Amino acid sequence: MTYPWQSGYDQGVPKEINPNEYSSINDLLEMSFSKFAAKPAFHNMGTTLSYGDIDRLSKKFASFLQNELNLKKGERVAIMMPNILQYPVALFGVLRAGLIAVNVNPLYTARELEHQLKDAEVSTIILFANSAHTLEKAMKGCRVKHIILTQVGDMLKFPKNHIVNFVLKKVKKMVPDYNLPVTMDFLDCLGKGDETKFARPTVTHSDIAFLQYTGGTTGVAKGAILTHKNIVSNMIQARAWIKNLISEGEEIIITPLPLYHIFSLTANCFVFNSVGALNVLITNPRDIPGFVKELKKWKFTSITGVNTLFNALLNNQDFVRLDFSHLKVALGGGMAVQKSVADKWKLVTRRPLIEAYGLTETSPAACINPMTLENYNGYIGLPIPSTIVEIRDEEGKVVGTDEIGEVCIKGPQVTQGYWNRPDETAKAITTDGFFKTGDLGFMTAQGFVKIVDRKKDMILVSGFNVYPNEIEEIISGHPKVLECAAIGMPDEKSGEVVKLFVVKKDASLTEAEVIAYARENMTSYKVPKKVEFRAELPKSNVGKILRKDLRGQ
Repeated sequence: MTYPWQSGYDQGVPKEINPNEYSSINDLLEMSFSKFAAKPAFHNMGTTLSYGDIDRLSKKFASFLQNELNLKKGERVAIMMPNILQYPVALFGVLRAGLIAVNVNPLYTARELEHQLKDAEVSTIILFANSAHTLEKAMKGCRVKHIILTQVGDMLKFPKNHIVNFVLKKVKKMVPDYNLPVTMDFLDCLGKGDETKFARPTVTHSDIAFLQYTGGTTGVAKGAILTHKNIVSNMIQARAWIKNLISEGEEIIITPLPLYHIFSLTANCFVFNSVGALNVLITNPRDIPGFVKELKKWKFTSITGVNTLFNALLNNQDFVRLDFSHLKVALGGGMAVQKSVADKWKLVTRRPLIEAYGLTETSPAACINPMTLENYNGYIGLPIPSTIVEIRDEEGKVVGTDEIGEVCIKGPQVTQGYWNRPDETAKAITTDGFFKTGDLGFMTAQGFVKIVDRKKDMILVSGFNVYPNEIEEIISGHPKVLECAAIGMPDEKSGEVVKLFVVKKDASLTEAEVIAYARENMTSYKVPKKVEFRAELPKSNVGKILRKDLRGQ
């Protein structure tokens, strides 16, 4: 194992972190609340809450959960809402009450929601009204006792709170009718929460903080068990990695990815809260013009996102004219960062787009590129402190330098397993404590890790391994291509062939042009045999292109 401090990229990063710096996430939060009380913590749609505000409100909510609903330590509470101010208040209240947070994607179907509520044995759910109709359909057979509802604009300043709620419900018709059993209003719950009755529970490293569901793209979603130690460790690891670029109490981080997603949850929420930063919450990042309009208001210092989001921003002319002089950190994760996007990002912002890698099961960070990196290098980075990355073959043996195998990870941020899934846990975690990621990759002699692709996405053409990431990386460099995705299609002669889905940037692009470009840049068996143009590609809630949906179609 080669670490960054052995590879010529020493950034003053420690070899090991001390997870005992904080006894729990609650300990971390209370430190921030006390140290940065007067500093702005979260902003959304013109309203800002300070660290002191978040401290007071989350304590009131925690007291309500304890004393009004009589929830006991370890009960599961689902949170189903986008990036609005109610999310951090609800989340921190749940954690401070000693409860387990179950993050839920607001775009879930009733079937997906029902599975998650049943599987986690959720007793209470907090959701925004836009998703209430989905909950109505999912309630059958669930053990949910308490439903707390909020509207998007509830915590905004007057009169914007009423305007936003009215427009969403009456004008845009974004709140479908629903019929639920007795519900409670989120603001009423806050009003009933008595801070003086809040009883701080004893929460330790071993207590579960989150059931973070994952794996729905490859089968039934599983709840990854993330303890307070897992999250605290990963926060300290990531903070140590970027500490030379940030200043306490002075950072402004743009948060377009939903906080219910593990990347944004740890990186934006916990890491930047620990240094007193302001999180600017973007409720609808798919509205690129609206997103850019919000960016104009801020001298932002950091931003996180996925490749498709960065690509969409770079194709907006108002974005390229923004002031990037204060930008320090641009971090891409969740999916592969493509060279064409990274190069254009550097050209436009004059700052590198740093690629990072992780999974829900690793809380999520495992590898990050050095913050000293100037240009895209095609790697996911180096293992972060207290993290061991090994590349193993099918028999579980460590392979040599530059040899492809499965990426396996060990560290204090790695999950202990899946909720009520001992069989899946046994498949994913080796007897010596390594998590098998399902990603194929290799490691250089300098310790840099390269992800080749997901094992399940690999295409086998006449016995040759073809990796969709490589094809997409090359084709995305064509000036007329906006986005693309490659999958394998059955073929009698070669077993499989490559099919490419393309979203045009230029309407004049033809299939012949794409194939000719492919032939110029890759060997013959990798060249797509079929090109299909689409107006858009299916994406996950954070913008990751879903190849499995394309295969299903």
